[in-house]
Amino acid sequence: MNIDIFRRIGIVGSGRVARALALGLKPASHKPPLLWGRSPEQLAEAERQVDGIETTPNLGALVQTCDAIAIAVADDALSGIVATLAAEASKTPSSPFVFHVSGRSGAAPLAPLRDAGWLTAAIHPAMTFTGNPPGEVARMAGARFAITGSSVDAAVQARRVVGLLGGVAVEIPEERRALYHAALCHASNHLVTLIADAAQALERAGVAAPRALLAPLVQAALDNSLDRGFGALSGPLLRGDVQTIRDHVAALAAHDPDLVAAYRAMAVATIDRLEHEGARPDAALRRALDSSGAVP
Repeated sequence: MNIDIFRRIGIVGSGRVARALALGLKPASHKPPLLWGRSPEQLAEAERQVDGIETTPNLGALVQTCDAIAIAVADDALSGIVATLAAEASKTPSSPFVFHVSGRSGAAPLAPLRDAGWLTAAIHPAMTFTGNPPGEVARMAGARFAITGSSVDAAVQARRVVGLLGGVAVEIPEERRALYHAALCHASNHLVTLIADAAQALERAGVAAPRALLAPLVQAALDNSLDRGFGALSGPLLRGDVQTIRDHVAALAAHDPDLVAAYRAMAVATIDRLEHEGARPDAALRRALDSSGAVP
């Protein structure tokens, strides 16, 4: 079904996110979505992977023909793209709605385009993209999108785009975007490191398939924590089992010393959270984790 919300949607980029957006927003574009990218090979691959789109080697074509433009490029490339679009903006009277999909920034990096009279916003899908556009379009439906508009009208347009993708818009103030992005990275990126470290320790303990052993435990912990918050905590820190903590740190120091610092940091953070929640953990737990006295 074609919704015809926009005359034409343009997308700056040809990678995973760009392709998913092209497919997801295609029903809202009267003309086929138009993609620009620096790599002709990636553009050709995008056309093969997503039916019903068109590509161009000319970034100015998006400014001239599109009334909505999504910028889906690496964070470090954003400023250069904005500068190029701003230069193109001076050549045409059009004033499209433009948004980027970076998590770390709000609408501020698009200020040159806002100053040219464009509506500008940040729209960040809080999910990962693996290169399967149909699957990603399905997952965007119901996903949360962090939006930051440079104006009330821009925020309205951002919500409109999120709605077209079937998502749920969550407004993040400009000055809190870095905090928002840090929270996502802490929850998702650091989780990958945590699992990798735990799997390595299990290998050194003699476990042949450490991830298979971890999977049900970690999945249950994740599900419970999303459902119950910090109330899902279990284990020796909650029980106040000081000797177990001493044994853990000693074993790690002997067999996996690279993990000691991370284990201590997470254990101390857990004790801090327990205290924040009103519990009174045994002070001996902190002493057991102290670098000067943890290992007998």
